[in-house]
Amino acid sequence: MKVLVTGSNGLIGTAVCARLVASGHEVVRASRRRSSRAGEAGTVAIDMAKALAPENWGSALQGVDAVVNCAGVLQDSASEDTTGVHALGAAALFRACRQAGVRRVIHFSAIGVDREQPSAFSASKYAGEEALMTLDLDWVVLRPSVVLGRPVFGASALFRGLAALPLLPSMPGSGRLQVVQLEDVVETVAFFLSPDSPSRIALDLAGPDAFAMEEVVAHYRRWLGWDEARVLALPRWAARLLYRLGDAVSVLGWRPPMRTNAALEISRGATGDPGPWKATTGIEPRGLPTALAANPATVQDRWFAGLYFIKPAIFTVLPFFWIMTGIISLTTGWQSGVQLLIGTAVSALAAPLVIAGALADLVIGVLIALRKTARVGLWGAIGVCVFYALAGTLLRPDLWNEPLGPLMKILPIVLLHFVALAILEER
Repeated sequence: MKVLVTGSNGLIGTAVCARLVASGHEVVRASRRRSSRAGEAGTVAIDMAKALAPENWGSALQGVDAVVNCAGVLQDSASEDTTGVHALGAAALFRACRQAGVRRVIHFSAIGVDREQPSAFSASKYAGEEALMTLDLDWVVLRPSVVLGRPVFGASALFRGLAALPLLPSMPGSGRLQVVQLEDVVETVAFFLSPDSPSRIALDLAGPDAFAMEEVVAHYRRWLGWDEARVLALPRWAARLLYRLGDAVSVLGWRPPMRTNAALEISRGATGDPGPWKATTGIEPRGLPTALAANPATVQDRWFAGLYFIKPAIFTVLPFFWIMTGIISLTTGWQSGVQLLIGTAVSALAAPLVIAGALADLVIGVLIALRKTARVGLWGAIGVCVFYALAGTLLRPDLWNEPLGPLMKILPIVLLHFVALAILEER
């Protein structure tokens, strides 16, 4: 069977593609950006938020027997559009399936959206469901709870990061979570792609146990081999501030899991009845403790958890460092910068060189702050650091022997930029 999988580079989409390929299916991977990973042939670049007409999907659906729509975004931002992806783009895809004769459509929604829509995320997800259910197709709507697995992205990454903190922040008003395992979700897709499987059905995919958010984190902490952490109950104003901070960061193109939409969805919780799912598919969803016990934590898991909150700290400090260096060079530190070059071979160009260096620092800081240009900014920073070290060695070699080490400090700064490059990717 030839299957089109949208959102193919996401947590669920990646796992679905791997499972279908292993079962002998031909997979067409669709995502906003064409994948360059080895072994991922048959990829197409389609931005669902912009593919709002059925004809936008014509070439991608050629020869396709079934579609699995895994595309999803958490919140509207400069680079994400919940209505475009979940509702308008999805509806265009579904109409294109009807026109192309692709009858089997498996659509991923979210648990509870049929009962309550507290945010643009759940409202748009529900609109996508309705668009599909009105069509004469063999549709299946899957509404997973919070999906956890060995791969990490979004909530699954957040839980591990929280588990590494010595103090666990407790967010006020959080609902209970019936977390579901990624492997069980993927097996459900495989089940509904079989020719004799039922259709025109909507199912909640929920785990057997309902946990508070702190309990989920506690399970991960034990899995990672660490003692229990003390719980710090955050006041509502502090929680709101953190969510707003996440919103602000998303404007720069980053995708923190803790944003306003997440707060609204967490307050609703993620619970449902797994009974119809089990009765229909015969799949017995695994509980979180069982799933963790079956996959012991490795040193790589502990590294990831420990680095999770260090990463945003790095990408806060580095832009601040470069931007402030540029500002200081043009203001309070102007005379000091010029004096460093007086008496060297470039004395006559001291002022223009200080200005050029300050402007370069400002540009690098802005590039690192923006997710889209962060990689370019990091490499630019490394190049500028190397240039400063070489130029300083030629013009002012005495600075290597200064007590405060103005040139010596370039070494750990360069190393920190390489660390940032190593942990830049989110999935």
